[in-house]
Amino acid sequence: MNSKTKYTLLAIILVFGVYGYEHFLKTEEVTQTINKGKEVKSNTNEYFLPTSTTGQIVHHEGYSLSYSEPYEQAEWVAYELKKSHLSNANFKRPYFEVDKAVKTGAADWRNYKNSGYDRGHLCPAGDRKYSKQAHDETFLTSNITPQEHAFNSGIWNTLEQKVRYWASKYDGVFVVTGGVLKGNMKTIGSQKVAVPNQFYKVLIDVNSGKVKMIAFLMPHKNSNKPMYDFAVSVDSIEKLTGIDFFPQLEDALENELEASSSYKDWSFN
Repeated sequence: MNSKTKYTLLAIILVFGVYGYEHFLKTEEVTQTINKGKEVKSNTNEYFLPTSTTGQIVHHEGYSLSYSEPYEQAEWVAYELKKSHLSNANFKRPYFEVDKAVKTGAADWRNYKNSGYDRGHLCPAGDRKYSKQAHDETFLTSNITPQEHAFNSGIWNTLEQKVRYWASKYDGVFVVTGGVLKGNMKTIGSQKVAVPNQFYKVLIDVNSGKVKMIAFLMPHKNSNKPMYDFAVSVDSIEKLTGIDFFPQLEDALENELEASSSYKDWSFN
């Protein structure tokens, strides 16, 4: 073997060695990110988390989610909105990023380009303004779902504002929200991200002296109806989604609260 051949072989081995090492580092980084997402964070009230029908729960600093790979979005996003979280901070809007903590791979934001749908936040950026990190986390693709613009900026936005009102009034509420991932749904993009036909939001208040729940189920279209027209029982959303909300509550209390669709204990003023 002449010197030229030896150097060529050494160069090839070196290239493959460098490539292999870089691949190892990237794989290790992905593994660490996924494992970090499995860890319960300090701001996550794990006691109130729903069950996951997918077995893939990811914890971020400001919210937790259960990712549904077949529909390329979260079946639920859950977080506590404390009165102290409410802020008028005006952080710069970041770019959307793929959530690398989702083991099966979260949908790419490019699925939404030219789709005719908004990248609708499940945990609103407006609910996580108490820090830049918490705010920017809401722009991970695991936290978005396709929403019609009129719905996203209309009745759904009104409900999000009402949640902030209740968080202030009752010194914090725990929120679970998502699209109903059932039935015949349109899809968008190359990854076929499902477009839910309905969206829900479930709240529990344990801070104002009397534990109470309220749930909302909204068709995916804008509406001028009053908010309380969309109030339903938590039981009805459980039957629709297959998700068990607040399973850690004492059974008798859970059954009583989840069976009721009354909103009389919640102020709509």
